[in-house]
Amino acid sequence: MSGEDRKSELAREHKERQEKRAAAEQSAKGRRNTFIGAGVAVVVVAGGIFAATTLVNKDGTDAASAESTPSASASASASAPLPSPTATAKAGPVTCTYKRDTSVPNKFVGLPGKKPNMKLKKWTINFNSGKVVVDLMTDAAPCTVNSLSFLNKKRFYNDMKCHRLVTPDVSGVHLLQCGDPQAKADGKNPTDGQGTAGYVYADENADIPPVKGVVFMTQPAEAAGQNNSQFAFSLSDENQQIQPGYSVVGVVSEGMDVLLGMAKDGNDLLVNEADITGDGGTTAPKNPVIIKNMTFS
Repeated sequence: MSGEDRKSELAREHKERQEKRAAAEQSAKGRRNTFIGAGVAVVVVAGGIFAATTLVNKDGTDAASAESTPSASASASASAPLPSPTATAKAGPVTCTYKRDTSVPNKFVGLPGKKPNMKLKKWTINFNSGKVVVDLMTDAAPCTVNSLSFLNKKRFYNDMKCHRLVTPDVSGVHLLQCGDPQAKADGKNPTDGQGTAGYVYADENADIPPVKGVVFMTQPAEAAGQNNSQFAFSLSDENQQIQPGYSVVGVVSEGMDVLLGMAKDGNDLLVNEADITGDGGTTAPKNPVIIKNMTFS
């Protein structure tokens, strides 16, 4: 079954989850306290350091503990539903706002335009190990797609190393994170994971749990509206234990085997002992994962 077929079939379940989350959000005002990417994640902002030493759900429980409970194990063992690309579509004309941000290491190539191309539906990423295709949720995340497409036109991502592979034994989740233009992914660079495109923009389409195949933008702990150039691929249904709150751009429809193959090859991780937090927050794949180029259509 194709990614589109799965998403359409499970749209109803996704809508029900949205309604439940909306009700929960009315009683729980706290912002998420995770930075998806590693056991420790760091971003220097306005002279300070945001560090998340564990993945924490909105109810205050850590993700590793939740994974060991019977209910979490049962849900992880089932085939998690994929989100519908139209479930949270925005109505009417869309105008995007991007704000310059120089508080972190960055490679600035300009700001995206305000009018997104709503016709973009496919995102193809050519890695050094194969091709991955993402079905875009442009209707629900137009400004996210607009940013990624703009950066791609500037060849921002060409020949870029993915700096972080997170495996369950490291932090209880399974993710591949890319998009830091300054990253060396060598297990030595102390600022890997901090680099951006030099601007930020608002959250959107952020009510979807990161089940297997979901592609979402990453940002610092406790942050809102700090989306930038970095994104992550969810590699396991176990990641649905993480509460929603990250801007979801789409779902992998082709090449999941490529991603899992690269993750398997990278099981021998390069743990960065020089990480600014002091306990190896950056875990790069030993066999480099490199984005050769991208296309949007």
